[in-house]
Amino acid sequence: MTAICAHQEEMGLDGRPQTPIIGPMPSYDEVFENNRRWVAEKTDADPDFFKRLSGGQDPDFLFIGCADSRVPANEIMGLIPGEVFVHRNVANLVVNTDINAQSVIEYAVAHLSVKHIVVCGHYGCGGVKAAMQAADLGILNGWLREIRDVYRLYQNELDAIEDDEARYRRLIELNVQEQAINVIKTAVVQKTYLSEGYPEVHGWVYDISDGVLHDLKIPFESILAKIREIYDLGTS
Repeated sequence: MTAICAHQEEMGLDGRPQTPIIGPMPSYDEVFENNRRWVAEKTDADPDFFKRLSGGQDPDFLFIGCADSRVPANEIMGLIPGEVFVHRNVANLVVNTDINAQSVIEYAVAHLSVKHIVVCGHYGCGGVKAAMQAADLGILNGWLREIRDVYRLYQNELDAIEDDEARYRRLIELNVQEQAINVIKTAVVQKTYLSEGYPEVHGWVYDISDGVLHDLKIPFESILAKIREIYDLGTS
C-alpha cells in the first residue's frame, strides 16, 4: 500500500500543515465572550429561539462525520440547531463494536425517527491519510485498521491508481461507502426501513478546499436487498 505522506511531522493527523492556515485561535476567555455575543444575536433576531430549542428536538437527519475541526455539520448543511443529530469520530467510522456509534444510530432511528442517515467524509482526511502510512500510531492502530480493511477490500482498484493524491481521495470515498454499508447492516435501520420506508442512508464527501458537498449516490435500496441475504437479522 503506497503511503501518501512519508513524514508525519510535516502533516498533522488532522491533515493540516503544522503551520497555521486560518489565523490565531481564540483564547479560552474569548470563547465565552463569543458565546454571549452569539446568544445576543440569536435573541435579537428571534426572542423565542432558545425557548423553542429547549422544548425538544425533532431532526430529520443523523449526520455521522469526521471529528475534524474544519467540518461543522450544521454549517455545511445550511441547517440550524435542532435540525440535525450529530455523531463524529476520527475518519467517520461506523464500527459494529463501537457502542457509542451504535447507540447514536439506535437513538436517532428508534426514538427520533430520523428520515435520513448521512455518513460524511471529507477530502484531506487526516485519519485516512494516517491509515495509508506504514507507521505504528499507537492506540490509533486498532481504529485505523478499519480504514486499512477498506483498502484491502478495494486493493486492486486502489493500487491501479498511479497518482497518490487521486488514490487518497478515492480511499476517502470508498471509506464513506463502506461505513454507510455498516449503517445499513444494523438491525434498527433494517427493521425501521422495512416497516416505515425510512431512514434512507447516504454517503457524502465534503471538499474543504471549496466548501462543496458531494453526494456519492450510494444505491441504498439495492445494497439493503443484497445485504439482507447475509446480514438479515430477522427483521422481516
